Amino acid sequence: MVTTPIPLPEALAVTLPEISKEEKRQRWFELFLVLALSLGIVLLNSFYLLKNAPGVALKMSALRSLYGFTHEGLSLLLLAYVLSRRRLRLQDLGLRWSRRDVIPSIVVTVLGGLSYVAGAIFLQAVHYGLYGSISRGSNARQFFSSPTIWALPFVLLNPFFEELIVRAYVMTEIKALTGSTIAAIGSSVVLQASYHLYYGWMGALSVAFPFMVFAIYYSRSRQAVPIIMAHEVFDLYGIYRLM
Repeated sequence: MVTTPIPLPEALAVTLPEISKEEKRQRWFELFLVLALSLGIVLLNSFYLLKNAPGVALKMSALRSLYGFTHEGLSLLLLAYVLSRRRLRLQDLGLRWSRRDVIPSIVVTVLGGLSYVAGAIFLQAVHYGLYGSISRGSNARQFFSSPTIWALPFVLLNPFFEELIVRAYVMTEIKALTGSTIAAIGSSVVLQASYHLYYGWMGALSVAFPFMVFAIYYSRSRQAVPIIMAHEVFDLYGIYRLM
């Protein structure tokens, strides 16, 4: 039987060039370097708070907001420098603005919100079935209570930091180095959920559901703007609820 090939979207139809062993080693090193410097302290702090929160949790002070903004800004500059060594830019990770991103941004935001609610309900149902009680972990107010106006720059920058480094860069490199889309999606989601462990296991697993939506969308579209905008909506809504 003769079949007619179905044309693939441009993002999926591109054939990746063969990567030499030397280039692979270099790219693995750069990947671990970017993650270590941008997320090392964040991950350690998350694991520490998982064990000791909420008693030792820090409030969202102006100094903490300034530190977060500076750290994430420098991390993005590091990412830009690493990409420039291969004559790439952040636009090559999908940071390209277009009016056509409006609809996808809305769709990803809605799907991300619905997946979070559905995932949280599912996890609580499983917890109740196993232990006969509802899990009550740490909440956002224990870590981000009474934010000042100084928190706004940090909140606005954070989605760019997370979605460009932990989503776009990690997924691009893992896919190129392993050839596996599943590994790229899984690595990104697990890593992103890991530094949200200060919410407790249940909270981190709950936020992993929208992260999965973001990762699947990026793997199919290679567009970072819609997931950045969706993440921005969630962060701004969360800060608004705390004010």
